[in-house]
Amino acid sequence: MGIFDNASGQAVPGGSVAKPLMIALGALLVGKMLSGGSQSSASSSSSTAQASGEGGGLSGLLDKLSNAGHGDKVSSWVSNGPNTPIQPSQLGTALGPQTVSSLAQQSGLNEQDLLSQLSQALPGVVDKLTANGQVPSQQDIAKLFQG
Repeated sequence: MGIFDNASGQAVPGGSVAKPLMIALGALLVGKMLSGGSQSSASSSSSTAQASGEGGGLSGLLDKLSNAGHGDKVSSWVSNGPNTPIQPSQLGTALGPQTVSSLAQQSGLNEQDLLSQLSQALPGVVDKLTANGQVPSQQDIAKLFQG
């Protein structure tokens, strides 16, 4: 997965991302998990996302976290400097129970383990993906998962 392996490997304590976490990150960063565009079971919080004007992918995820009161954390991940951590419970509340449940099913992790691992990995992964201070397009992120 090329660049994404580098981004995630440096972003996660211990330096590697387990396959279940990669599945969850892929669903969040590439999939339609947070947008209203997909009618599959992976589309969980579609009415909330549509109502707030959020799209899918990384941009939609960052919007969702910001709208849940974590804009300061999101800003620290995208900008230069240290990344402000997010607690598993904060991430779970921001994503919503349906999204967390769907991610857990897709990854094979239980919800607590998923949120714990995502809360550790997400700040660093977002930081690496936005190294120039710009959020890449969903298509650019999809290429990283394919590469």
